Amino acid sequence: MNKVKILWVDDEIELLRPHIIFLTGKGYDMETANNGTDALDLIADNPYDLVFLDENMPGLTGIEVLAKIKKIRPMLPVIMITKSEEESIMDDAIGSNIADYLIKPVNPNQILLAIKKNIDSSKIISDKNTMNYQQEFRQIGMSLMDNLSIEEWTDIYKKLTDWELKLEKSMDDGVLEILQAQKDEANNLFSQFVQRNYISWVRGEASDKPIQSHLVVREKLLPQIKSGQPVFLFLIDNLRFDQWRTIYPELSSIFRLEKEDSYFSILPTTTQYARNAFFSGLVPSMIAKKYPQYWIEESEEGTKNQFEEELFREQLKRFGHDIRFSYNKILSHGAGKKLSENMHNLMQNDLNIIVYNFVDMLSHARTEMEVIRELASDDKAYRSITRSWFINSPLMAMMRFVAEKGGKMVITTDHGSIRVKKPVKVLGDRNTNTNLRYKFGKSLDFREKDVFLVRNPEDIFLPRPNISTSYIFCREADYFVYPNNYNHFATYYRDTFQHGGISLEEMIIPFITLTAK
Repeated sequence: MNKVKILWVDDEIELLRPHIIFLTGKGYDMETANNGTDALDLIADNPYDLVFLDENMPGLTGIEVLAKIKKIRPMLPVIMITKSEEESIMDDAIGSNIADYLIKPVNPNQILLAIKKNIDSSKIISDKNTMNYQQEFRQIGMSLMDNLSIEEWTDIYKKLTDWELKLEKSMDDGVLEILQAQKDEANNLFSQFVQRNYISWVRGEASDKPIQSHLVVREKLLPQIKSGQPVFLFLIDNLRFDQWRTIYPELSSIFRLEKEDSYFSILPTTTQYARNAFFSGLVPSMIAKKYPQYWIEESEEGTKNQFEEELFREQLKRFGHDIRFSYNKILSHGAGKKLSENMHNLMQNDLNIIVYNFVDMLSHARTEMEVIRELASDDKAYRSITRSWFINSPLMAMMRFVAEKGGKMVITTDHGSIRVKKPVKVLGDRNTNTNLRYKFGKSLDFREKDVFLVRNPEDIFLPRPNISTSYIFCREADYFVYPNNYNHFATYYRDTFQHGGISLEEMIIPFITLTAK
């Protein structure tokens, strides 16, 4: 690895020889100049990592040299060193984009700290995070062996997400492999946990049961609505916990995080089932029975979520809530831009629901388009592209509006997704659904140990299109592939983001409450 290369510019550079020797001894490649003109020539010809620049020099002043450095190498960090503490000089230096400043006389440890802060900080942080994760690895591993509760599983998932975000810039491939292995182990055990308990959860029979999709509005959203204080609900389709954590820094300057809560998605973890359950307050088979005009079977043509507004209105009626609400679904940049320009029209409502469909489209586009597959090659890149979109999206503009008006905001989703890795063979007839993470049909052929099998759809309140219909769900990072042309499709879909099955990423859903600062 090349040494960090530093240029120190000072008209009294000979007096600073002890500092130069000290830093050379610490492994830094030090060069010097005693005037601004020579310094600019050196900077034009050499790729320095950092410049120490005296503010008060004869000839070209430090401020003048700084301005010229920024024209030659705009990204080169410059630390200004000055005898003066005059505010105007500091304002000029900071306005010219210095990395830091020090007041003379400086001591060697001050200089070393400034270098580490501006050059070595990312490596120091990375090394510290790696060491801290290695210390917590054993603790998480021991926790996974316990009989965990709903809250403890949520806590484990959040911890693993935190470590994934902290370690994503790590240069240590070994620790990243350890983290991934621990995530895989957690998903394996979580899938077993869900398989043992899911039927009793969704039937309301378990004493320790999570709030699921069909209970969220009643349990978590409606209690927050008060007359005269509009609440904005942003449901971002397919938003995982790690993606939420990635976009939060963009909101933290204008919103106060009131609560980072969660709920569990029902199965299948897809829009048709989980989101319709969210808006209706009912499990899927009850929607189909009570509101057949609003339920579209998978075998039928048309969008399966056409009636979210109508289902939400019916839910309010059932619970006796008389509130003013609006509903908007954003499926394109143009529609988002139009709504962001008309947000003022929503302020008279008690609740404003905005369904934003970007992240789900990104996951599907990544499967189908090679360029998106390359841009979002792994979970880290998937988060990055989500953040880049969010910063420049109409959605961010809408949220800024809410902050400016002093409003309250809830961010949530209907399900997450997981990057699939292991193909599982399944055989079905031509009426079998196409989702890669769950299948239903009357003549499915599979190895029972590979799936979560539900022979009686009524047990988990799912529609039964045929008397012999059963459902199977993938666990962990598996995905279904038909035997015909197996190798082609196994390769094509490997490492794509899918949803519909059982995993931490798909089932544990962020439910975030924020208030304007």
